[in-house]
Amino acid sequence: MKKILIIRFSSIGDIVLTTPLIRCLYEQLPGAEIHYLTKEKFYKILEANPYIHKTHLFRDDLKGVIRILKKEHFDFVVDLHRNIRSARVKIALRKPSDTFRKLNFEKWLRVNLKTGKLPDIHIVDRYFEAVKQLNVRNDGQGLDYFIPDEDLLTHNDLPGIYSGGFVALVVGAMHCTKMMPVDRLMELCRMIDKPIILLGGPDDHARAQQIASVSSERIYNACGSFNINQSASLIRLAGKVITHDTGLMHIAAAFRKEIYSLWGNTIPEFGMYPYLPEGEGKSVIMQTLGLSCRPCSKIGFAKCPKKHFKCMKDIDLEKLAAMINE
Repeated sequence: MKKILIIRFSSIGDIVLTTPLIRCLYEQLPGAEIHYLTKEKFYKILEANPYIHKTHLFRDDLKGVIRILKKEHFDFVVDLHRNIRSARVKIALRKPSDTFRKLNFEKWLRVNLKTGKLPDIHIVDRYFEAVKQLNVRNDGQGLDYFIPDEDLLTHNDLPGIYSGGFVALVVGAMHCTKMMPVDRLMELCRMIDKPIILLGGPDDHARAQQIASVSSERIYNACGSFNINQSASLIRLAGKVITHDTGLMHIAAAFRKEIYSLWGNTIPEFGMYPYLPEGEGKSVIMQTLGLSCRPCSKIGFAKCPKKHFKCMKDIDLEKLAAMINE
């Protein structure tokens, strides 16, 4: 194999979860060129990855991207998105390809009928099904995240109280039913006795301002103030990370952090929990078990379909704060 194309259009966490496969292709197929196709807005996640030779960016013009890709004369296409758009790319390129099992039917059974057993296999390991015929295997070394030099932050870049260490609290997520309500996060912050930096995007800034009002002295709202690589740099500096099921959770796993993940309408059994190499980092799953309505979606909703939102509201915050304060 001389030239390989990986397809994953979105999103932050899903792209980070492809990094073990990128590394293994590079290291186990000496001399092969690794190309990656993704959406333009996710370029920064991959820009410093030393295992990628070239990144192709999709800007709502699939035909234009396909014209460019045809000129590369790939030997193999690895489809890690598996949707209509990635299928169109594969058909147009007319090259050998492979993909992975999305387990959509198994997830549908679990969400809608609360039946069926999901295989105990992380999505990272399912991604490797797409390169099995290339004799590429998972090396067990976990996720990667590479930060460009211009986005690297140090403790000296932070206000004084945070330079000695802090807890990172990721306040946002893609869907509301994957996020702890603001009042509960405020309650959690009151119980934590360490400096806290709130992380998220510009859309999370207003929520984070409410949370930061708990203590202007030891809670810093960084939501929207840093780009994704700078936020990743703050994750790297953090002592412990509290996060929803979102992209920064997987970035924390790439840095082998001590991760406390909060799970609402989705469940770890879907195979997207923090992926850590054996003996490195720490993953504590915080969830409300025994709810007949959970999971209510494999993705998420704008509000709780049952209107009680017990999956998030009933998480034991005292237990979580005690572990953070240790």
